[in-house]
Amino acid sequence: MPLHPEIAADLAAAAARGEPPLKDLSAQVARARAEAEPRVAGAPVKAVETVSIPVGGSTIVARVYRPFGEDDVLPGIVYIHGGGWVLCSLDTHDNVCRNLCASVGAVVVSIDYRMAPEHRFPVASDDCLAAVRWVAGHAGSLGIDPAKLIVGGDSAGGNLAAVTTLRIRDEGGPALSGQMLIYPVTDDIAAGHPSYAEFADGFGLTADDMAWFWDHYVPNPAERAHPHASPLRAESLAGLPPALLLTAGCDVLRDEGEAYAGRLAAAGVTLDFRRYEGLNHGCAGDYGRLRAVTPFFEHLVTWARAIFRL
Repeated sequence: MPLHPEIAADLAAAAARGEPPLKDLSAQVARARAEAEPRVAGAPVKAVETVSIPVGGSTIVARVYRPFGEDDVLPGIVYIHGGGWVLCSLDTHDNVCRNLCASVGAVVVSIDYRMAPEHRFPVASDDCLAAVRWVAGHAGSLGIDPAKLIVGGDSAGGNLAAVTTLRIRDEGGPALSGQMLIYPVTDDIAAGHPSYAEFADGFGLTADDMAWFWDHYVPNPAERAHPHASPLRAESLAGLPPALLLTAGCDVLRDEGEAYAGRLAAAGVTLDFRRYEGLNHGCAGDYGRLRAVTPFFEHLVTWARAIFRL
């Protein structure tokens, strides 16, 4: 199915700007460009605060969003932003987190994990695991019900969310209510999934972009098959929490995401999966700006509210 007309017009406008591709940029210049991109504002929320989380011998920060309402204890979503393990930040995904917070009625904790190339694999994974454990351990002070906790993320953040659930299963606690995987990276780029060729260029995220990301995050190709880098390579997916996995029909990552969904279902994991035809990678951030994205984002909300029994 072709791109939705709204998405196609958006991509045409971006192409007209003639910006150089990621492969021609340093990580620092690419980050500055990503931060400068205009974004639609997210929904109003009751409160936003910044907290520090210890990770090994260092600390990272997280942004905590609380929705309007009088409830002292609410469900929680630990959100891990995308950006190829190299780009983006709490600010670039502020709108997504605000919209989830307001629409689901949950406390959202957005994680500012350390990124490549300064911090290569597996630092981001270690940070996210530590952050989820910290949130669960401080649920009371955060106003979160520890029995209602989801970990989620988009793209590379979806990768880290999937890996975090695997590590929690294998390395012990905390209990999770679900995992929200939004067009996630699940496999080594060398696997050759057909969507890499089908959508290699002209659809936003390119095959060259993904090669650039992998080269920054896991420069040693031998390490890319590790299940903490490529969760599709995990020996078993049994025993994982219920999953939502959404893919975009015109996305280089589509096929590996759908392969992961197939393995989750085969392993007996409760799964809500759907491909949204006509959409492209990164569409969740366009909720509120492009009407084509509304059903995609509302699916996230409906699933989370069902998991939380709201």
